[in-house]
Amino acid sequence: MNKIKTQEERLTYLLEEFRADSDSYKNIKVPDNISEKEKLLRSLMNIRMPKRMSEEVIKVQDEYLSCRAEEKGIVKLTNIPVVKGNLSIWQGDITRLEVDSIVNAANSQMLGCFVPMHTCIDNQIHTFAGVQLREECNHKMEKLREKYGKNYEQPTSIPMLTDAYNLPAKKVVHIVGPIVSAGLTVDLEKSLADCYINTLDICSENNLRSVAFCCISTGVFHFPNQRAAQIAVETVKKWLLLHPDSMERIIFNVFKDEDKKYYEELLR
Repeated sequence: MNKIKTQEERLTYLLEEFRADSDSYKNIKVPDNISEKEKLLRSLMNIRMPKRMSEEVIKVQDEYLSCRAEEKGIVKLTNIPVVKGNLSIWQGDITRLEVDSIVNAANSQMLGCFVPMHTCIDNQIHTFAGVQLREECNHKMEKLREKYGKNYEQPTSIPMLTDAYNLPAKKVVHIVGPIVSAGLTVDLEKSLADCYINTLDICSENNLRSVAFCCISTGVFHFPNQRAAQIAVETVKKWLLLHPDSMERIIFNVFKDEDKKYYEELLR
């Protein structure tokens, strides 16, 4: 392992280790193409159940992911323009942001997305944080199951704070947003507002003075994008009035052009 110096060597080493660690895919063929190798490694990381891995493998994984972060381009808080007050809109990959905290749209199991190469933010965050993130989430969930019973799942709007490991951010706030299955209701709107309030509260309590919110509950949770943006902005503004000087910056991180348009209209 001491001879591993290049990113390609790290990738090859990690593929062998993660294949050997998998009961189902230890014999899977490794492609020759670098891009395909990266996809295979990510897929093996995505499907891996939470458990300990050797310090040697973790060290190489951390070096590999740190280089990947540099390759993608780290975005510092000073590079994100302010739109109004201390509010910003930033379009792009949330895993590039060097801020105190980023928000992950989690599911009630709190273990990340197990679908290989899925495009959801949960998958993206767990991939580039490293396997330690799933292990920490699992440890916290085990503690909660000891307290509340073996069938415990994380309730909607209740945040969980973890380290960010190999992400540029310091911490990740995982939160389960409301799921819209049979039309929007007042209770669902309140649950979404509570996601923003409770996230800001936990950031403030832990002296995390910058946070990047994803578009919670939109996408597969089917919350209408425009209404979700309205609730996000209204709730954050009200929270700031009650907690002046608590946050240096609050960023609305968007991926779709549609969401960017809604936030820009709301923050004119």
